[in-house]
Amino acid sequence: MLLLELDEFWRQCGVADLADFNSRTTRLYELLLAANREANLTRIQTETDYWIKHVADSLTIARCFPQVSREELRVADLGCGAGFPSLVLAAAFPKLKVTAIDSAAKKTAFVRRAADELGLPNLEVVTGRGRELNRQAAYRGQFDLVTARAVSDLRSLFRETRRFIRPGGRFIFYKTPEPAAAELPQLKTDSRKYAFDWQTTEVFSLPGNCGERQLVYSI
Repeated sequence: MLLLELDEFWRQCGVADLADFNSRTTRLYELLLAANREANLTRIQTETDYWIKHVADSLTIARCFPQVSREELRVADLGCGAGFPSLVLAAAFPKLKVTAIDSAAKKTAFVRRAADELGLPNLEVVTGRGRELNRQAAYRGQFDLVTARAVSDLRSLFRETRRFIRPGGRFIFYKTPEPAAAELPQLKTDSRKYAFDWQTTEVFSLPGNCGERQLVYSI
């Protein structure tokens, strides 16, 4: 029943093949539960918690920025954790080329296994720290979109990924409203010399009013 209720939200986010997406993310839930019994990868209290606070939350970027669902973009997900949003975005939008990055080997090992199990050839996994990769030529100017969800403060996120972005590319960071408001002034100050400015989306609620979210993005 819950999946049927969320299908309309998936449509609003631009998911074209609902059956395929639901099948992959249902399997992801099973893989995550099994992995969590061995290692604490992410906090999931209930199945509803998974669908709304992990899957739906991950997709909000495409609801606010429809080009994510339509265009062939190279995406870097910093601090991917157990694969949110990287696994969800790769499953929803086959045109994306997603690079999931995390410094915790147990998390990147899970994301890599899950990508193989789910059949996601458009997802690459890298074990490393953003600030170290940021200095490497292999990652410099490679991405159309850099994102991060529930990771660090905005200032640190920008500093650790500033060189990742291609000319004309964009940073979009997932936040809740209070941290976004508190961290945005310092982010604007620090990034001004690099010719970046920032805005926020309107505050919005997850399905079922299960929490408020806001995206902070570069302009």
